[in-house]
Amino acid sequence: MIVGVPKEIKNNENRVSMTPAGVHQFVAAGHEVLIQKGAGLGSGITDEEYIKEGAKILDTAKEIFDSAEMIVKVKEPQAVEIEMLKEGQILYTYLHLAPDKPQTIGLIEKKVVGIAYETIEVNRKLPLLEPMSEVAGKMASMMAAHFLAKPYGGRGMLAGGVAGTHSAKFVILGGGTAGINAAKIAAGLGAKVVVMDVNLERMRYLEDVLPKNCETIMSNRYNIMNEIKDADAVIGTVLIPGAKAPHLITRDMLKLMQPGAVIVDVSIDQGGCVETSRPTTHQDPVYEVDGIIHYCVANMPGAYARTSTFALTNATLSYGLEIANKGWKKAALENPAIFKGVNVYDGHVTCKPVAEAHELPYTDLSLLIQ
Repeated sequence: MIVGVPKEIKNNENRVSMTPAGVHQFVAAGHEVLIQKGAGLGSGITDEEYIKEGAKILDTAKEIFDSAEMIVKVKEPQAVEIEMLKEGQILYTYLHLAPDKPQTIGLIEKKVVGIAYETIEVNRKLPLLEPMSEVAGKMASMMAAHFLAKPYGGRGMLAGGVAGTHSAKFVILGGGTAGINAAKIAAGLGAKVVVMDVNLERMRYLEDVLPKNCETIMSNRYNIMNEIKDADAVIGTVLIPGAKAPHLITRDMLKLMQPGAVIVDVSIDQGGCVETSRPTTHQDPVYEVDGIIHYCVANMPGAYARTSTFALTNATLSYGLEIANKGWKKAALENPAIFKGVNVYDGHVTCKPVAEAHELPYTDLSLLIQ
């Protein structure tokens, strides 16, 4: 199979979807790998490193899209990239379709095979999302602590305080991979940390593994309203696989919060779990609503590109190789994880939460590829 890796063009997206080690393995398996010139530079990977492992370097994204049978990316295709896709082409990347109807319609119209990293599922876990959730969770507490500084509009609270003063209070919505990593960093900074979740078993685990300046509280509207009243930072990490994130904090709840408090909405890729959230960029990361600072960068791990690239490709490589080795249909039929990753195919939406989010017809993939 001819596998193409274009340079990411989303604002400040410095990750790349394949490392030299990945090229080595694809080439060893008999595939041809095309890399766009400079695609790895944001992650500290040179064209020469790719060439050494057998990749061919092409100058433009159009050459990549024109030649490749499978496009491997990091972020969802931008409008100009959707235009370059071809019918039947495999697109293997983060898609996050539920909050993005224009992209969904674009992929339907192009009749591509859209395989989303974020819906590949194994034993109720999302192995291709987890490494980026680790990065985003750790970043979330770092960014919250940063924007709490008065020059950036925050309350002027130091996360850990100092002797004789209160430490900041961080409320984390969701105790999954992003949530636990946010809690670790916030706790390490010395903040008082409250992790809210609906799963008692998960909260028992968190109580065991997190330090003593963390506590868990059952997540419901009443408790959320109480906990955010004196919060200095609120970090939203809620995720329903493939679906639009629910709004756990509504616009009217912002008035309960202290002026200058910071919200970091890690869920923004799936629409955000705060009603007033909207996607921002690393170039312009925050805005204010009703006195509350919102940080809603939609590609947080792109800021720590080298770490994120290697963490992501460690997870994506084996599935990408399986798709290339077997062809996507055989791979999907033989591997339920890949089957769940197929969001669109031949003009059909094959991921039910995406269809429901946009009120589009849903087609069971098994009816299309048996």
